[in-house]
This record gives sequence, C-alpha cells and structure tokens, in this order.
Amino acid sequence: MSEFAARRKQLLEAMGDGVALFPSAPVALRNQDVGHPYRQDSDLYYLTGLDEPGSLLLLTNQHDEHQVVLFVRPKKREREIWDGPRAGVEGAVADFGADVAYSIDELAEKLPDYLGNVERLHYRIAQNREADAVVFECLNHLRRGGRRGVTAPETIVDSAVHLHEMRLRKSGEEVATMREAAAITKEAHLRAMRIARPGMHEYEIDAELLHVFRKHGSERPAYESIVGSGPNATILHYRAGNRRFSDGELLLVDAGCEYGYYASDVTRTFPVNGRFSSEQKAIYQIVLRAQKSCIDAVKPGRTLDEIHEVAVRSITEGLV
Repeated sequence: MSEFAARRKQLLEAMGDGVALFPSAPVALRNQDVGHPYRQDSDLYYLTGLDEPGSLLLLTNQHDEHQVVLFVRPKKREREIWDGPRAGVEGAVADFGADVAYSIDELAEKLPDYLGNVERLHYRIAQNREADAVVFECLNHLRRGGRRGVTAPETIVDSAVHLHEMRLRKSGEEVATMREAAAITKEAHLRAMRIARPGMHEYEIDAELLHVFRKHGSERPAYESIVGSGPNATILHYRAGNRRFSDGELLLVDAGCEYGYYASDVTRTFPVNGRFSSEQKAIYQIVLRAQKSCIDAVKPGRTLDEIHEVAVRSITEGLV
C-alpha cells in the first residue's frame, strides 16, 4: 500500500460514516492569460500526490462499490500542448489510486449521488468559492428532494478536524523529506553567508537563495524570502529590496525551501563583512544561548508557551 493510500485509509477510519471532500487549490491569474505559479492544496496533495488544478477528491464510507473517487480534468490534446500532460480519468485510477474517476465537468451531476442520504459531510467551508458553490447547490438540490426519500447531510464537519490531527504525526518517509528540505535550506543560507559582502544588494542574496533551492530539486520557496540589511532587518516581514549593503552592517535572512510539499523555515543574522563588532557579537551570543536553552527544553509534554518562557527568561537575563 502506498503512503497516500495508507493516509486515505486512516482518514476513512477516523471520520466514521460520512463523506469527505477535498477540492484542489484554485488557479490565480496574474494578468490576462498569465497565471501565478500553481501550488496544489496541501490536504489534497497529502491524500493523493496529485498536483493538478481542476480536481477534487471524494472519500466515502457509505458507497457500495468504492471509497476513493477523483474528479479530474479530462485529457485534452489542445490544452496539454500548452499546459503539459494531464492525468485524465484513466490516470486518476491507474496512477493515483482512485476506485473510480470522473471528469471535473461532471462534479455537479455526480455529487448528489454520493451525498444523498448521508448524515455527515466533512468539508472546509469558505476556503474555495468555486467549490463552495457546487457543494451548496448540491445540498440545496438534495434538500428539495426530501419528499422523494433523499435527504441532505444534516452535519458539516471541518475536514481538518481529523486530517490535521493525523498530520501531526510524521511517517519515516515524511521525516526524511523534511530533513531534505532542511538540508537544502542550510546549504542556501551557507551560500548567502559565503558570498555576502559590502556593496552587494539585497536582491542578489535573494537570487542566490532561489538558485540553491531549485538546484537541489526544491519546487519553490516555502514563503517569500526576507533579506533585510541594516535598518530593513528590523521590519518583521520585509521583502528583499534594492538596498546596498554597507560595511559593518548586519544582514538578516529568513528563508526556507519547500521540498515534496514540506516546508523549512530558518532565520539567521550575520555581518556582511564577515566580522562581528563587539556589540554585535554580544547580542548574537545572547540570542544563541536562548536558542540552545529552548532546544534543550523541548521534551514530550512541554507546551509552546513553556518553551517561549524559556526564551524570554534567557534573553532578559542576558540583557540586564
């Protein structure tokens, strides 16, 4: 059984009788016919490995013939010339583990067959307007058909309730993927430290980070990298800009790659000339001691608030 199949099986067991729906992330246009880079919805990818837009996963414990249903874009040669190959209905079954698959164009027609006379629907409302419209219309259709002996689900449960609880516990394969994401990010930060020097611009370091990420197979940054020099380092969510580094300044880099849909997140601050001043070194050592104290304090049963208190206490002691 594949990791994806095992996750689906575990979720079906956890949610009990009912149906769960997981729509793909919508496509976002940047301008006219140019789209923003596409990233699949994390929950859908976690359960299928399918990274195509225009798709939806349906899991059910209440159908006689199948439990895993995928709605996907149909194969279409004209579009595949422009956008690349599609799994299609056949691929959804052969490559992504569906018991049965349909064209996404059939979603509105087929969905009532799966939601009729089902008591509980697992679905995240207000995350995807297009999917919401189809789901709500299906529910209204079923409510109108109550006199014919077909009823709509009485309860809607956030699908994250069971799924995100599952995701707290990582498999060996997941841990290996997360370690790779961290290793790639480490290499990117070391690269930034090696090449940074007075006279460079923030955007040059940003470019180096992205180069290392992609060179090692990362799909994308986990978030937009923060590269702030001098006073810009004090802006919490600053983005790499045009500022030129001056001798004696510190550079803050908050950057991490995404690898296999797992994110890394690392922040480091270092002198652009390679040498800390005595004042910079003193502050750096206070922060380093706080970090090490927090790492030592992490144990099963500890809460985030407790670890935060360790950091506050350590930094306060270092400053007074």
